[in-house]
Amino acid sequence: MFARRAVTSALVASVSCIRVEAFSTIGGIGIRRPSTFRIANNAAASVAAASATTTRVRGRVVGARHFASASSDSSESNNNNNNKLQVISTISVTQNNGSLLRIRHRSESTNTDMTFSLFLPSSHRTILKSKNQSTPALYWLSGLTCDDTNFSMKANAFASADGEGIALVIPDTSPRGEENVADDEGYDLGKGAGFYVDASEEPWSDNYNMYSYITKELPSILEENYSVGVDAKSIFGHSMGGHGALTMAFKDPKAWASVSAFSPICNPTKCGWGTKAFQNYLGSVEAGNDSDATILLDSNGPFAEYDNILIDQGLDDDFLGEGQLRPEALEAAADRVGQTVTVRRHAGYDHSYYFISSFMDDHIEFHAKRLKKAQGLRRASISAGVVGSVPQSDTAGKPITCQAMVARAPKEPLTCETITVDPPAAGEVRVKVIANALCHTDIYTLDGYDPEGLFPCILGHEAGCIVESIGEGVTSVQPGDHVIPCYTPQCAQPSCIFCQSPKTNLCPQIRGTQGQGVMPDGTKRFKDKDGNDIYHFMGCSTMSEYTVLAEISCAKISKEAPLEKACLFGCGVSTGLGAVWNTCKVETDATVAVFGLGAVGLAVIQGAAMAGASKIIAVDVNPSKFDMARKLGATDFVDPTKLDKPVQQHIAGDITTWGVDFSFDCTGNVDVMRAALECAHRGWGTSCVIGVAASGHEISTRPFQLVTGRVWKGTAFGGFKSRTDVPKLVDRMLSGELPVDHYITHTFAGVDKTNEAIDALHGGSCLRAVVQY
Repeated sequence: MFARRAVTSALVASVSCIRVEAFSTIGGIGIRRPSTFRIANNAAASVAAASATTTRVRGRVVGARHFASASSDSSESNNNNNNKLQVISTISVTQNNGSLLRIRHRSESTNTDMTFSLFLPSSHRTILKSKNQSTPALYWLSGLTCDDTNFSMKANAFASADGEGIALVIPDTSPRGEENVADDEGYDLGKGAGFYVDASEEPWSDNYNMYSYITKELPSILEENYSVGVDAKSIFGHSMGGHGALTMAFKDPKAWASVSAFSPICNPTKCGWGTKAFQNYLGSVEAGNDSDATILLDSNGPFAEYDNILIDQGLDDDFLGEGQLRPEALEAAADRVGQTVTVRRHAGYDHSYYFISSFMDDHIEFHAKRLKKAQGLRRASISAGVVGSVPQSDTAGKPITCQAMVARAPKEPLTCETITVDPPAAGEVRVKVIANALCHTDIYTLDGYDPEGLFPCILGHEAGCIVESIGEGVTSVQPGDHVIPCYTPQCAQPSCIFCQSPKTNLCPQIRGTQGQGVMPDGTKRFKDKDGNDIYHFMGCSTMSEYTVLAEISCAKISKEAPLEKACLFGCGVSTGLGAVWNTCKVETDATVAVFGLGAVGLAVIQGAAMAGASKIIAVDVNPSKFDMARKLGATDFVDPTKLDKPVQQHIAGDITTWGVDFSFDCTGNVDVMRAALECAHRGWGTSCVIGVAASGHEISTRPFQLVTGRVWKGTAFGGFKSRTDVPKLVDRMLSGELPVDHYITHTFAGVDKTNEAIDALHGGSCLRAVVQY
């Protein structure tokens, strides 16, 4: 995740108040600053019933809306098994309006009504509008005596889950509510203590089937009704729930992308809680061997599906001393079979939700990385299946008919047309476009400002694609490979002085024909329904379901990467990052000014923050963009329209003494380019032009600005050598080091929705609109 300051909070309901204990986490490295305060809240009991009208996130009140009650008018939906889902309540629980739903339904597994909570991140609304998309799910299993509300009120997981785009599934710990459901006087058996097994003994077997409920019935409900967990799901839990999470993951490792636990019961056949549960639910302690994480790991491990298993344990946990938890037994088993398990022991922490909330962000981040990887792999296999549905033997060497958005003339809407895409010639690659992101360069050409703009043409150059077929002599990619089309090619030939030089990425191999709207052999691959040729654009033309590229324009990337995110590296994000890292080589503690806070400008800010810049000044006439800039690392904010002097004088004089070490123009406005140069530091300041100016415009400044040591330079594609560097950027995204989700503000399904995406881009609040085909 990008650098951030997050405050986590643990909410504990009492008779007359909610007590909030807040901790500061700086940069995700675990520096915690406790501060405790109390707020009057007579609705604590209502919160527990999931009908509160106010909730508290990160130590501040958020307006939480109560949409439904448990009355007869609660909303209902149906799954394929005709089990009605009754939405008891819905409240907003994050700043971005991530929603917490409480849902009741009749369970086939337990033969009772069951209630669970479901947190849907703010990104889920966009996912629902997308084609073949699903929100990854993280299941939480609670401990003894708990129901779904304990985690919701106390764990402080929603802000982190919202930031990662993860749904949280919070089931109950047992069947309950109905008179005929068996129970016990002890807290550790019966209602609230289902132990996540399928009971085989009377009187428990009729209802206590929590293993089947969690692993089969609940996922089916969520996938069918909410598009949650279809691509990937993970699991974690606390105490008895930690036991459940570990055993479910170990019994079916292919079903779960990752597993972690807080204070889990690691070896239940050797502790009081476990032996009591197994004797009653299963008939004997020995029957519980198949539900003992330590025994499962010893007998079936190591599990190649899990690169690591994260466990947190408080050292002041009374149950640890009583021998109920036994993490050392699990560690010993892991050592015997060679399974990586990380057990973090924390002095001063007990068994409570104070402990859980303190390290919840770490667990969310742990699962997010693995969920995204699993989701990427599944989508890759689905995408490969899409290509496979038209086998290469049937399409290779033959024209393909598909839909495309054709730009017939400047300043006119694109038209959705059926076109023919010819087979690739020698040295060419035909690809199926999976996702295309709109860039302002597309609009610049459509609006008639591009001197090389030719019509009719197919625009688009920021896409994620799958290779459908290859032309003669192509060796670097094969059908089924995932590629990013790159408008800046890389021939990598020994004879190319540009490719061989570390000073530039401007390979001229196909520049001449690319500017003429044709393929390297001087011909076109697109025809409309009347057989007329259609021009190519920037060597890419990705506003079409299929397109043809030069091999040297194809950057082959990992199939794990979701193409709807990886496509961003085809232009804007790479350009902004590369301007910082390659063109200007911004150093640690440098001062930076960024003019224009679109996707490119924000990428400059993100890159500068990652490079260690100490001051990053964000400049834009739209102050609504400052919030995202702040999240990415900007430290100062300037709206030039509010100044009584030129912005360069404000930066070099008021904010700084002599100017900034590096400035970046991301607007394409020649007046702004001058301002960016003139706020650069006297003696050594460097100013980089990234934005493309309209045809015929020229830049100017007084020569004295350059005589006194300032350097004016420009960048194309951020200096990245496309086929070498783009795959590395994608790998950094997959590792979590380089997040890009925040750039995607709008998504659309179907190439025919491209005009709607253009309207969104013109709306002022859009960074990147991604159209999935």
